[in-house]
Amino acid sequence: MPADFVVVANRLPVDRIVGPDGAEEWRTSPGGLVAALEPMMRSARGAWVGWPGQPDTELEPFEINGIDLVPVSLSADEVADYYEGFANDTIWPLYHDVIAPPQYHREWWDAYVRVNRRFAEAAASIAAQDGTVWVHDYQLQLVPQMVRDLRPDVTIGYFHHIPFPAHGLYAQLPWRDQVLTGLLGADVIGFQRAQDATYFLTAVRRRLKYEVKGSNVAVPTVDGGTRSAVARAFPISIDTAPYTELAARPDIRARAQEIRESLGNPSKILLGVDRLDYTKGIRHRIKAYGELLEDGRLNVEDVTLVQVASPSRERVDAYVHLRDEIELAVGRINGDNDTMGHTAIRYLHQGYPREEMVALYLAADVMLVTALRDGMNLVAKEYVATRADNRGVLVLSEFTGAADELRQAVRVNPHDIAGLKDAIMEAVEMSPAEQSRRMRSLRRRVLENDVTAWSDAFLRALSEVRSR
Repeated sequence: MPADFVVVANRLPVDRIVGPDGAEEWRTSPGGLVAALEPMMRSARGAWVGWPGQPDTELEPFEINGIDLVPVSLSADEVADYYEGFANDTIWPLYHDVIAPPQYHREWWDAYVRVNRRFAEAAASIAAQDGTVWVHDYQLQLVPQMVRDLRPDVTIGYFHHIPFPAHGLYAQLPWRDQVLTGLLGADVIGFQRAQDATYFLTAVRRRLKYEVKGSNVAVPTVDGGTRSAVARAFPISIDTAPYTELAARPDIRARAQEIRESLGNPSKILLGVDRLDYTKGIRHRIKAYGELLEDGRLNVEDVTLVQVASPSRERVDAYVHLRDEIELAVGRINGDNDTMGHTAIRYLHQGYPREEMVALYLAADVMLVTALRDGMNLVAKEYVATRADNRGVLVLSEFTGAADELRQAVRVNPHDIAGLKDAIMEAVEMSPAEQSRRMRSLRRRVLENDVTAWSDAFLRALSEVRSR
């Protein structure tokens, strides 16, 4: 049955679970995007187009929890070239300020075009007449224009979850004009920060020479006229309810106390929670903490750093090297500073369920978010959402999208190690009254601007385009 509302994302919002008896089932993936869109997709005959997560898997469309899922098949070679190659070894580093050097390979680009067309064809085939198609993220930047070519009747949105680079960096991309044209197939192009939207509009003006007025772009049409595309910021957020509810549960609070006891009951626990990625500033954070111990400004018996670094893209060389560097640094700092009862850094290279993460947030006195470049960073918002007692301190990189909203955090430039050390000390020594003043403001911002408010704002902008 045709769908009035179609979401197109790299992954389907489900995971395939194989039980001990070999039986398979699909379970909805945890995530804010799913939570925000699920009610609308149920009420508006929604469909979700995405890859099921396993190569060489051919699946017919199926339904889970009232949502039609439309699987897009990828071969192992396409996963290597389109996803691990172009998306994550070309676009990801380029769009994150070339923290790692991007790789440019024509065969990766060819695979990206081919796969984007497959996603677009799937979306075009399922969308109802005059329906809405909402495309998500950097893996699918060509899909908006491809859908428009196939289905000029539909309204198209695109949301870019990662940063968009300044023109001087973006201009490196050999296929820069094709990507801009692909994105401009959307009626509304959303970004995390106003700065990202400005960079995009600058690239459009300089590369394509289209007329740009404010957030509007005059995009040429096949009949010789123009249509208006809107590019502006829609800062994403989290589904706050699960975090506030878990943080209030007695068993989760008891687990938080167990965590503190297992670490030797230090006066202060510092926490970092990241994917193991070179954009997250984990090395800078560990270096600053190690120097504070070396300088005697912190003592291992009083302060412990817990670093959760969930595995990420382990077949990409840059990530293999990063893991080696971080584990070497952690080993050196622990070797120099550990006592029989206290560990300087508890390093955890694994992912955890949400319940355990909330317990960690509750146990932590200071949350360290020191990304070198980040579209938003939802971990910062998750930490804030759990702090119902208005205690705790958020140290937040100014290079995250969250920094635009969470202005009562202790802001840092993670490249400035001396400044980062001072910020950590400010957080560790902050009075309860100052913590409370800042956290009340942070929580109000996060709770009032949750993921539902974000999706409502974006879809409202799409509706305004449709009504013109």
